[in-house]
Amino acid sequence: MLYICVCVQEEAAPMDEPNKPRHGSMDKDMAELVIPSLPLETRCPPFPLRQYGGFWMPEPFLPGMAAARAGFEPRPSDVLLASFPKSGTTWLKALAFATVHRADHPPRSLDHPLRRRNPHDCVDFLESVFLRPPAEDALAALPSPRVIATHMPCSLLPERVTADDAGCKVVYICRDPKDALISMWLFTKKTLAAAAMDDGNPPKQYTLEEALELFCDGRCVGGPQWHHVVGYWEASRTRPEKVLFLRYEDMLRDPVGNVRKLAEFTGRAFSEKEEAAGVAEEIVELCSIDALKNMEVNKNGRQEYVNNESFFRKGVAGDWENHMTPAMAARLDKIVEDALRGSGFAFGDTSEST
Repeated sequence: MLYICVCVQEEAAPMDEPNKPRHGSMDKDMAELVIPSLPLETRCPPFPLRQYGGFWMPEPFLPGMAAARAGFEPRPSDVLLASFPKSGTTWLKALAFATVHRADHPPRSLDHPLRRRNPHDCVDFLESVFLRPPAEDALAALPSPRVIATHMPCSLLPERVTADDAGCKVVYICRDPKDALISMWLFTKKTLAAAAMDDGNPPKQYTLEEALELFCDGRCVGGPQWHHVVGYWEASRTRPEKVLFLRYEDMLRDPVGNVRKLAEFTGRAFSEKEEAAGVAEEIVELCSIDALKNMEVNKNGRQEYVNNESFFRKGVAGDWENHMTPAMAARLDKIVEDALRGSGFAFGDTSEST
């Protein structure tokens, strides 16, 4: 999913206060009282964005976020996959689902769910589930271990997830800002084209220059991107047993090693028998971009807002060089460098990876 805005102020107060209601009334309060008061950005298609808690989030999903924060009851065995949009989300969903559920669904099985369903159909977004009440019933019906995803920043996650005694695990994937921008821009153009085809209208133009300007201002889905990343990076350093921080570029270089890391972190390390049988390698093969894009469901299937094929492009690092001028890249690099100064985090620095 890609969450997809004229600003009246810079910060927004948190939506849910002490003694907050359960999510049914929270949805109503959000829609009628809170959302209209949040800063608005209308230039980022396809959805308007509202600034909430320092981040620009898609307006249609804010009630789901508030409801999830109020009503989500994590289980100790839950695995929550977090990401900034277009940072390897689809790949992480596939890898995590195949790894966590390999006992019930061996990766070589011809009937594996990932051979019949898109990864976004196998692993839903938490905030989307809470837009479809009764969410608690839908989540309760999922057998453990549940694998769920989110684009929410770390600071906006439900307190039951971030508490020191939280049992569930969080896995975050980050990506170089330039590649995240290019992937987001190209994906947005596809969503606009799909919407135009549905409506019988010509697609709205959305140039890279427009996307870069907004991205540099942090006015994009989940933005600022670098703050989204640093929030989870800091959480992984203070709670390494609960938050695993992965880098997309590292995963491309060593997918099998990172699948082993994912399995161990979630409490499902590969046995000696599985290692001898090459199960980790089979999972990587099943979830490779070439394998997934050639699945019939991903060639011809569709999500509500875009065709499934749009989720599988190149799956490489450094593709920004084919789209951005050196001046564009230098501008974004400088903004990110200045924003991260003093944080201890740097994109491309793998010395802190765990």
